[in-house]
Amino acid sequence: MQMFDLIIAGGRVIDPETKFDAIADVAISGDKVVAIGANLGEAKRTILAEGLVVAPGFIDLHAHGQSLPADRMQAFDGVTTTLELEVGIFPVGDWYRQQEASPRLLNYGAATAWVMARKAVISGLEIPEAEPALTAISRISDDARWQHDSATEAQAKDIVALTRRGIEEGALGIGIPYAYAPGAGAKEMSLICDLAAEMDVPTYTHVAQMSNIDPKSSVEAYVNLIGMAGATGAHMHICHLNSTSLQDIERSAQLIAKAQANGLKVTTEAYPYGTGSTFLGATFFADPAFPDRTGSGYNDIELVSSQYRLSGKDELMERRDAEASSLVLWHFLDTENNDRHAQLLDVSVLFPGAAIASDAMPWSNADGSLYHGDQWPLADDKTAHPRSSGTFTRFLKRWCIDRGAVDMVEAIAKCSLIPAQIVESTAPAFKRKGRLQVGADADIVVFDPATLEDKATFAEMNRPSDGMVHVLVNGAAVIADRELLLDVTPGKAIRRGDK
Repeated sequence: MQMFDLIIAGGRVIDPETKFDAIADVAISGDKVVAIGANLGEAKRTILAEGLVVAPGFIDLHAHGQSLPADRMQAFDGVTTTLELEVGIFPVGDWYRQQEASPRLLNYGAATAWVMARKAVISGLEIPEAEPALTAISRISDDARWQHDSATEAQAKDIVALTRRGIEEGALGIGIPYAYAPGAGAKEMSLICDLAAEMDVPTYTHVAQMSNIDPKSSVEAYVNLIGMAGATGAHMHICHLNSTSLQDIERSAQLIAKAQANGLKVTTEAYPYGTGSTFLGATFFADPAFPDRTGSGYNDIELVSSQYRLSGKDELMERRDAEASSLVLWHFLDTENNDRHAQLLDVSVLFPGAAIASDAMPWSNADGSLYHGDQWPLADDKTAHPRSSGTFTRFLKRWCIDRGAVDMVEAIAKCSLIPAQIVESTAPAFKRKGRLQVGADADIVVFDPATLEDKATFAEMNRPSDGMVHVLVNGAAVIADRELLLDVTPGKAIRRGDK
């Protein structure tokens, strides 16, 4: 009989694509699953998984960390592939080369950053090679025309050309954080969507407006994006349904469902928190009508580094001018104390066919600078957002295991298969991910449903989740017997067109 590299024996094996859900053994050779069943033979190593769930590794479509410390924390959350798709990266080719020269625990990939093309074309700003787009858009001290000015016909053509270049260099789609450049007009956006349809890549969009009052409401923004899908044929993926809809989650979800029923390429995602995260210089905070338009007070904005909540508009503007890049938490729903808010979060998290995605923030030092070191465990002064540590375990624990609001097979699908399907037309390599079947990549989680729990809080964001007993990336263990392996970095790049 064949000698396998590894057998995971006696666990509850779940493949969300075929709906296989049974006690079985899983055999792995190299970086592939090669057999599933009973009495498979011998292996160089065996993992005993009785009482544990064996599932495909989770795919995070929306992870801004993209570093070794971010990878390590997400591994305890069951993530095996982490993608920066909402904001994206630019220049794309340089970023992939930098990452391949850096230690990465998890598989990774990125979209091209439309907003960086705007900065280069409209404001004439030089784009630093090593700076993440998320960091670059947080500054308000540079030329702000890229945020507020509509593109001329010539400028729109140049923006499209730069965006195309990113796709040709391997980007998995187009990241469109529209709310951070609200001056972009429909003409420019229609051309970007034409490009997405032509190149068969999704757009990953933060809707243009975050407000529950017309005009310029979130609902209007959703209608516009759905209209773009119909008018151009582009696949419009709408990021974080919960935080961009605010109090209008139900209506936004209805619109997405109707668009999908009519055959439009519209998908979405959500994270299981009622608190968002962004930077203090975000344009929507400066709106004089912010409290009325969002249903939030200024004291719902909390500085990550100090856990200090703002007192009012004057303090917001004063601090914004001085420290625009500072990360903040935005407590837009009070799900712990308000039943109605908890119901609204349910609508987004349980939306049929929607992915779970973390919107994980990068890990930062006490002074707000990004942390890229290799210290483990992370020091107490390292901050991000609890979703950077516990998104997927929180969803599985609270919505599936505790409440039974979704069964385990569907819950696993929302964490693995559904995100893979969103990206696989762009990179066929994803057809081997998000599944646990013969021929699938050996990106696998083995978790204990009895101990699975997110541990990170808003006071202690750097606490890894519990319950991941083993995590494999490309057949290599990154967590074994609940312990992180510090000397392995098996993560691989995934680019457009990869098979």
